[in-house]
Amino acid sequence: MAEDEQDPPAPRRKAATLAAQAEREARLAAALRANLRRRKAQARAREDAAKVGPEAEPEG
Repeated sequence: MAEDEQDPPAPRRKAATLAAQAEREARLAAALRANLRRRKAQARAREDAAKVGPEAEPEG
C-alpha cells in the first residue's frame, strides 16, 4: 500500500457519547464503592457474630 493511500482516521466520538461514557464510569465507580462498603459491613457483622456466638451457647 502506498503512503498516500492510507486509511482515513477513525471517526471521533461525539461530545455526547464521551459525556455518557463519563457518567457511566462515575455510576460504576459509585456502585463499586457502595458494594465494598456493604461487603466490609457484612464481614464485620460476621466477625462480631463469631465472637459472640460461641459464648452465647450454653455448654453441656
